[in-house]
Amino acid sequence: MSSFTTPAASRGSSILFYLNGQRVVVDHPDLDMTLLQYLRSTRLTGTKLGCGEGGCGACTVMVSRYDTDESRIIHASVIACLCPLVTIDGKHVITVEGLGTSAKPHPVQERIALLHGSQCGFCTPGFVMSLYTLLRNNPSPTEHEIEECFDGNLCRCTGYRPILDAAKTFADIAWRQGTVAADGSIYVSEPKAKGGCGIDGCCRLQTSPEAVVADGGSAI
Repeated sequence: MSSFTTPAASRGSSILFYLNGQRVVVDHPDLDMTLLQYLRSTRLTGTKLGCGEGGCGACTVMVSRYDTDESRIIHASVIACLCPLVTIDGKHVITVEGLGTSAKPHPVQERIALLHGSQCGFCTPGFVMSLYTLLRNNPSPTEHEIEECFDGNLCRCTGYRPILDAAKTFADIAWRQGTVAADGSIYVSEPKAKGGCGIDGCCRLQTSPEAVVADGGSAI
């Protein structure tokens, strides 16, 4: 953890951080550059530029830091379009590309795809990262906590229902053998097949999903 907390001043005019598990040193960083601008300049285009004002959530990433007072790692969803790059010094940034691939998606990506939570795909990386951050901090969230984690994310295609349906499969009640009902609510039932979680169409029982959301759906 020592490299996470090395102040920039002790290294001169450079910043050090981790990006999707890789050590990154930026010499003479532009003080006006945002984290989003840097990410997209490195071809990590899954993080989208939407409104550019922090209102849509399309550029959401997860930033982790070690809290010396609490002696633990804290994960936060961050709006990259408003975050100065230099403030990432000593932290770890995870983008949607750092979660999974088309061949091996992260469960968050997989379930949003399988439950039709992505249409144009532009907003999807932001939703994925908001939910992922919540789950890193709380592996068994309530349905209300899941809804609240999306407060900063906007979608113009889906009407939100399929996104919430997918997200709520991670809720504490769902993992107590729940099932997503037709109206989107979750009720307790017996698991339908060995190895599944009990959710209708459980992604763990799907052998050939038609689509997965790994890098944001588009290269825009």
